Amino acid sequence: MTSALNTIAADRILAVVRAPSVPDPGELCAALASGGIRTVEFTYTTPDLPAVLAAAAKARKPGQHIGAGTVMTAEQAHAAIDAGAEFLVTPAVRPEVAAVAARHDVPVFLGALTPTEVLQAMDLGAAAVKIFPASALGARYLKDLHGPFPDAKLVPSGGVSSSNARDFLDHGAFAVCCGTEVVPPAVVAAGGHAEIAERAARFVASLAG
Repeated sequence: MTSALNTIAADRILAVVRAPSVPDPGELCAALASGGIRTVEFTYTTPDLPAVLAAAAKARKPGQHIGAGTVMTAEQAHAAIDAGAEFLVTPAVRPEVAAVAARHDVPVFLGALTPTEVLQAMDLGAAAVKIFPASALGARYLKDLHGPFPDAKLVPSGGVSSSNARDFLDHGAFAVCCGTEVVPPAVVAAGGHAEIAERAARFVASLAG
């Protein structure tokens, strides 16, 4: 596994940042890391994402990792990798994104929900499969998927909170995504890094059960 994947496997969590702006990506990553979340996915729903990724990559400390999310096209994938993304995440099965990731030897988490989509993602070489929206079917669904796909690395996203994240891990999640509970868009845009560090620490504590 790559360094980023090793960290995700160890921490079993990554933060997904969707915000109207990210004024200081480096400080945001540092705040999350201080709370125990060392891997951050910045999504293409944020304006000028390549610049955000480049700033985060420049400020990145050892052990911290950044990736790009909501990657829909080959062009977006190329731009994210050029800006320093260490992994890519899609909301659905996107073969053209998987192809770019493979060409650059960058791990990709392809989005899926149904068994057919999970198999397609695995066939395309996904390092992990993002189960989205995870809240639609709940944690037990991961156990069901592991019946036919015992080796699949499943990462639930969408509706994962401190109240159910441990349950997803107990039902076989490789890692969980945390979103607005830890990185509320308004708090990110306002540069509320102390608050985000506290939110991250509380979420990480919830994983201990």
